[in-house]
Amino acid sequence: MLIRLDKYLADMQVGTRSEVKELIRKKRVTVNDNIVTKPESKINTDGDSVNVDGNAVGYHEYEYFMLNKPAGVVSATDDNTCTTVIDLIKNKNRKDLFPVGRLDKDTEGLLIITNDGAMAHDLLSPKKHVDKTYYAKVKGKISDMEVKQFADGLFVDEELTALPAILKVLSYNSDKDYSEIHVTIHEGKFHQVKRMFTAIGSEVLFLKRITFGALPLDESLKTGEYRALTKEEISILQRNQIKR
Repeated sequence: MLIRLDKYLADMQVGTRSEVKELIRKKRVTVNDNIVTKPESKINTDGDSVNVDGNAVGYHEYEYFMLNKPAGVVSATDDNTCTTVIDLIKNKNRKDLFPVGRLDKDTEGLLIITNDGAMAHDLLSPKKHVDKTYYAKVKGKISDMEVKQFADGLFVDEELTALPAILKVLSYNSDKDYSEIHVTIHEGKFHQVKRMFTAIGSEVLFLKRITFGALPLDESLKTGEYRALTKEEISILQRNQIKR
């Protein structure tokens, strides 16, 4: 890809557009070991070597992170009152990162952070029905009847009849009267999982997303931690390989 040298450096957070232009004019920037003094010079991001003050500046058009979102953090790029998921990503090169979809403020778990708009659009497209699996603690004992209701497609309210979902009961705590479950849904309506359990007379006490499509949450990531996705994981998301 060919882009202007000043854009290349600004994208990689070397400085603002005006700051990097000044660096270039002061002959502090080299391309393929040659000093370049014109900000508009074209750079091949796939082959050219760019250095500032002797330090290499590699170009990454897109960035991809896996975040284990903590409760209390909002799925937004900015917020005047709350910490956002973008605030948690410290070692980012780009300023145009955003979360792929959203998790409620009190929901934890897997969230993809990227600046790849095309991939995000594909993953969130209603036509794709990308699977999302959650672990939850829900009030009461979940019976086979509720499992079947989820499997058949649940009438939630006048605005939502959920597509068939997979509800698996893991355990029931009789002392505290809650069930541990996994639920896999194929859409992403507002507060969908919580609304579905409310519709069957239950209540979500704790909710954590553990898979997005074919990508599982890295169990080594503690709540609030993140890491860059591997090439294989990025390929999985780009191919939209969905577990069924």
